[in-house]
Amino acid sequence: MKLENITIDELRNTSRQTITKLKNAGINTYWDLLNYFPFRYENYSLVSPIGQTQLGEKVTVKGQVVSAKNIFTKSGLKMQEVVISDGKDKLTLSWFNQIYLIKLFRPGNFVSTAGTIRIFSKKKILAVEEYEFINNINDLTVNTGRIIPIYSESLKISAKTLRSKMLKVLNELTPTSIPEIFPPEVITYNDLIGRTEAYQNIHFPETLEIAEKARRRLAFEELFSIQLKARKLKEQSRKEKLQYVFKLDSKKEKLINQFIANLPFELTNAQKLVIDEIKADLTKTYAMNRFLQGDVGSGKTVVAAIAAYIVYLNGCQTLFMAPTEILAMQHYQTISLMFKKFNLKIGLKTASNKLNDEKYDIVIGTHALLTKNFKMNKIGLVIIDEQHRFGVNQREELAKKGLNPHLLSMTATPIPRTVALTLYANLDMSVVDEMPIGRQPIRTFFVPNDKRTSGYQWIKDRINKEKAQVYVICPLIEESEIETMKSIKAASQEFENLKKIFSEFKVGLIHGKLKSKEKEKILNNFKNGTINILVSTSVVEVGIDVPAATIMIIEGAERFGLAQLHQLRGRVGRGSKQSYCFLFTENLDGSIIKRLNFFSKTNNGLGLAEYDMRRRGPGELFGQKQHGYRDLKLASYSDLKLITQTKNAVDYIIKLP
Repeated sequence: MKLENITIDELRNTSRQTITKLKNAGINTYWDLLNYFPFRYENYSLVSPIGQTQLGEKVTVKGQVVSAKNIFTKSGLKMQEVVISDGKDKLTLSWFNQIYLIKLFRPGNFVSTAGTIRIFSKKKILAVEEYEFINNINDLTVNTGRIIPIYSESLKISAKTLRSKMLKVLNELTPTSIPEIFPPEVITYNDLIGRTEAYQNIHFPETLEIAEKARRRLAFEELFSIQLKARKLKEQSRKEKLQYVFKLDSKKEKLINQFIANLPFELTNAQKLVIDEIKADLTKTYAMNRFLQGDVGSGKTVVAAIAAYIVYLNGCQTLFMAPTEILAMQHYQTISLMFKKFNLKIGLKTASNKLNDEKYDIVIGTHALLTKNFKMNKIGLVIIDEQHRFGVNQREELAKKGLNPHLLSMTATPIPRTVALTLYANLDMSVVDEMPIGRQPIRTFFVPNDKRTSGYQWIKDRINKEKAQVYVICPLIEESEIETMKSIKAASQEFENLKKIFSEFKVGLIHGKLKSKEKEKILNNFKNGTINILVSTSVVEVGIDVPAATIMIIEGAERFGLAQLHQLRGRVGRGSKQSYCFLFTENLDGSIIKRLNFFSKTNNGLGLAEYDMRRRGPGELFGQKQHGYRDLKLASYSDLKLITQTKNAVDYIIKLP
């Protein structure tokens, strides 16, 4: 019988309370339980006679209880002392503030205990970490005398209980309980252990080496599943018919070239290449599903605008969704300016900006585009900016506004190519890897606290002599992408502080709790130079585009991943003048200084992302909640070798007859 079909209610010798807790955590079957993996292990496999234990050793000791008592120390701590004997020697077991234990350790009972040998009050003791009662010294143990799994405590079930239930399920396995899913040649070629062996050893490994082999096998399976599903989605999408098939004849090509020639800048070779890829996509008989990655300021918006223009020339409409109102407003202003001399009707739809029933060629907006009462008649293209900030369901909901429209997803978050190919295996990928002509690399400096005052003086000189404008980004106060009142308070305090330091200049403050009209007024004042210094929370800066702003100050820089710092830095350097980024931190930990110094010397977003991923993990690339990304239990997006192996396995298996 398949483990997926055996309900958790059938778990023998298990209380109703434990069953309820398992179900509340989404564990409804034996299969669910086996897929609740440990996050680390404790090695208690060294079993030693009492007389051979050594100071500092992590060890398991078995014996018979001789005595048990509570001791009250001079400092007020309540210490539990249990003396055990293995027939030759005696050892004192020690706990603190667990008075109830004395009732459990009755003289004559046999016990297996694991912990670390220490010296306390000039006496050798075992500081107990795990214990279990046994019938005799030769009994097999579950929680001691072996490598034991450590599970998350989120289930609110004791570690002992969880291990015993896991062992019950594993002991009931038959040769057909966990069928193998890979052909023998895939297992051999990738040096994988069997599937049943992997599940047994991920929970109760004989050695840490076999535990790692088990993790690798199941991580391989996890990444394989993601890539296979994505590949099938891609193949399925190409079978779905388009409602609107676009054409690009010589007349349309001429109009597109006129639009490009009318731009106030020259396109980079990277932009031209991506535009050619999009043109080819838009004239195919199946829907485009392209992922466009490009650094902050690399010119993705103009590529999106040209795609929308092609759709317009074919008599259809474009929806363009951004994650924040500020970014939506920025896109609306930028794209409206691009099409100023052309006959396109462009609308903005946000929570505070309602659209009338007039026909629009391009509608730019936020989540407000997803409302049921918002409809357009001929949607041919959906563009999603910073697409990782939207959940999968939101992206699908937006796409359903039309009948199988083309989809262009964009992000400025630097994602290593191998990782992106895993996350977006169902998408075709393009990269804008050139900056616009005339842009200068941003000079970045890590500023020690003792140089803050001189740094402020340098900024004053720049404002006076060059009319420089300055961003000051205040740090995330809590581990969250959601702007909190604490974050706003920190920005407000910094605003008051900087008003005193820069008293001769105009300082502004912007954060997410301001009303839309207030935000718009502040941004316009910053753009036209009325505000010299703009203090902002770290959440709302995305989308602000002020070419005259040439100085960026990031407070609490250590709180950000390098990819996030790079996006913040990208708010400056958008004009032809030299721009600067200053990193302030009061945390002088060596690893933090090393990381910030690396950032200061590196302007390449992908290089920063790869460095950050190796050191801090892939979560730093995508934010705390990794919106739209599948959480991995055992695999890691930083394991590029395993990602490549699973991709090759998908290629091989799909081609099998």
